[in-house]
Amino acid sequence: MTKRRTLIKAVGVGTAGALVAADPAAAASVTWTDDGSNYVVTTGANLVFKVSKTNGDLVSFVYRGVEYQGYGKNSHVESGLGASTVTISGSTATVMIKVVYGTLVHYYVARAGENNIYMWTYKDANSTTMQRYIVRLKPGALSFSGGDAWDSATATTIESGDVFRATDGTTRSKHYSGKRVMDFDYVGATTASGTVGIWMVRSNHEKASGGPFYRSLLRSGSTASPDLYEIVWYNMAQTEEQRYGLHGPYVLAFTDGGAPASSLYARNIDTSWADGLGIQNHVSASGRGRVAGVGLNGRDTAYTYTVGFANSAAQYWAVATASTGYFSCPGMLPGSYTLTVYKDELPVYTGSVTVTAGGTTTVNTITISSDPSATAAIWRIGDWTGSPKGFKNADLMTYAHPSDNRAASWTGNFIVGTTAVSGFPCYQWVGVNNGLIVYFKLTAAQAAAAHTLRIGLSASFAGGRHQITVNSWTSSIPAAPSSSGTRSLTVGAYRSYTAFLTYTVPASAFLTDTSQWNILKLNVVSGSSGDGYLSPGLAFDCIDLI
Repeated sequence: MTKRRTLIKAVGVGTAGALVAADPAAAASVTWTDDGSNYVVTTGANLVFKVSKTNGDLVSFVYRGVEYQGYGKNSHVESGLGASTVTISGSTATVMIKVVYGTLVHYYVARAGENNIYMWTYKDANSTTMQRYIVRLKPGALSFSGGDAWDSATATTIESGDVFRATDGTTRSKHYSGKRVMDFDYVGATTASGTVGIWMVRSNHEKASGGPFYRSLLRSGSTASPDLYEIVWYNMAQTEEQRYGLHGPYVLAFTDGGAPASSLYARNIDTSWADGLGIQNHVSASGRGRVAGVGLNGRDTAYTYTVGFANSAAQYWAVATASTGYFSCPGMLPGSYTLTVYKDELPVYTGSVTVTAGGTTTVNTITISSDPSATAAIWRIGDWTGSPKGFKNADLMTYAHPSDNRAASWTGNFIVGTTAVSGFPCYQWVGVNNGLIVYFKLTAAQAAAAHTLRIGLSASFAGGRHQITVNSWTSSIPAAPSSSGTRSLTVGAYRSYTAFLTYTVPASAFLTDTSQWNILKLNVVSGSSGDGYLSPGLAFDCIDLI
């Protein structure tokens, strides 16, 4: 027998007993029923969704009478939790479904009159391996475009079952979003007519890993299996261990084609209405603090500066103002944090700060102390930014595979003073373009002294680093940089563990004839193996001689 809870006037019943959304103008409450297999929630607007009582999967979401869920799979945490304890509670204003799977607890919350599904996930170290929520969308219902969209019937798999080549030679993958986590508030798609939009509004990522510049899959535009994601930790180009605790809220939002309401964005959202819901480890605004920085001295005004905060429990960031370097980061959990100032994506200052509940911690003016660009160089290729921006193919690599037909040749020797930075490849691999050469001249005084060659890497794959030769002199092999352990350079992520390699080149290595070109050869070496674009490799940040 079907159970019915809440006000009948807010629930409509369609043909064959199907539950449909009430007119939002007439709806006074959010309602729920039990159909025997699922909890069925009507938001009092235009959204009806169902959650399985068996495993907590989101098995249906009907917006304005149209089903948008699924292609044979449900929407869920991870790839589905399995048998779980699923309960429901609420009032005419808010309904909450709680899913308990071992030590993992997932929440779906609906508010009266809203076309939104608010979600939180509590996770500890004994829970599932990865942490993500996957929204499975009905094929053909929404229109996708870009690097993460492809026709699954015609695309050819070229790597690991999740990177594809289209018939026009372009490459596509769910990895190719082209965005850092700090660059977006939501991701999604609309119908071809533009009259319906379905969006995943990301959380503040305080329990995520990787910082503000982390890139991960956001959606899949496959014609057969379109998805939206909220990724908190994903073992690909990952630079930190998982953080545990309560993650969220992140919001599955339905609109009439426009963007989701800005009030849902992580930087704006007010969750005071959730304070009394009993969500595990939920911390209200009064239990959080703020850090405010007076300014940053020693900035290069050509770049954006971001201030990051991190400890084992949480991470945050704030963008400094261009005029003074002032920054403010509200909503932080109490605790001591490492404070890192980034010039673009390059760490140039590290300190510490302590946050207290209900308080504001003021940081006096910070003077940038560790920018390698501040050291005068004899020559420099690129600039120290923590990324390969400006190098050949760098922009394309955030939304395409290196084999994409839009990529310029991965060869490209460099003549100092002649070749543009855009002519030097952003990536180098053992099996693709090893042995890149830089030609440079020195004055007599410069050639008579030893110098330091510095190579900055924004990522190293499979232990890739350089052994260099300068004319007939060969360097030793430096220790392997930290590696993300899985693919990075082929999945749109040019940044994992950064590395700063230095080589002391003796004066005897240089040519004394100032009219001749010195030849620097860059050879990627590694104790690991691999083929082609999956051979040991690296992403350049900057190269200079000082």
